[in-house]
Amino acid sequence: MTGVEHIAGKTFHGRKGAVTNRFSYGVDYVLLDPETAEGPSLFSRNRGNLTSLWDVDHGGAPGQGRGVAWVREVLAAQGLPGGERVLLLAQPRVLGHVFNPVSFWLCHDAAGDMRVVIAEVSNTFGDRHSYLCLREDQGVIGPQDVVQAQKILHVSPFQPVAGGYEFRFDIAPDHINIRIDYSNGDGGLIATLVGPRQPLTNAAILRAALRRPFGSRRVLALIHWQAVILALKRAPFRRRPKPPVDEVSR
Repeated sequence: MTGVEHIAGKTFHGRKGAVTNRFSYGVDYVLLDPETAEGPSLFSRNRGNLTSLWDVDHGGAPGQGRGVAWVREVLAAQGLPGGERVLLLAQPRVLGHVFNPVSFWLCHDAAGDMRVVIAEVSNTFGDRHSYLCLREDQGVIGPQDVVQAQKILHVSPFQPVAGGYEFRFDIAPDHINIRIDYSNGDGGLIATLVGPRQPLTNAAILRAALRRPFGSRRVLALIHWQAVILALKRAPFRRRPKPPVDEVSR
């Protein structure tokens, strides 16, 4: 990959348990090698534009990210492979604003095989925690593999900080299909991100701006709207606990 790819995707959330809720909406992600990728004129790296991607937004605490350098430090500290080629799948800033409920660092070995995924989860309270997703044998992650992680971060006041995630990553040359199944004993949710991989162009950026204006501002508005719906359905509400001390878990 030498350029920036655009995933005009669909995300689906389906709540499990006594209080059910489902929704789906379009969302725009970019996939790129942050160290080498060059995009069209309406996309920039680490400077303002209609759309942009900044290192400070990823790889560490929000607003204090260090990008790929952070990823390689995490992999080295854990004794894990995958630092030879690192791709980032994330929503870009639109007119300077960004909020990523989850973004993904796709970590490949020298042969080009994906060995580790770091799921970078952020909540609307400004907290972030990253989950190291890998097979128990540290082998190549394929679309058939299910990798697990214990839930650490409070994400929604309508879900407990308990239970665990099961991730599936189907990262093909022409599409992505990511599935997260969260279970906590009493319920949970299923979340997916699906979309084709296409080169990011100025035309694609302008189409996205017309179809899904305001970028992640729209995503935040939709998150709060779903919270209103869950409150009206009398879903149990939980206060925000203290965020985890460790920024990474596996």
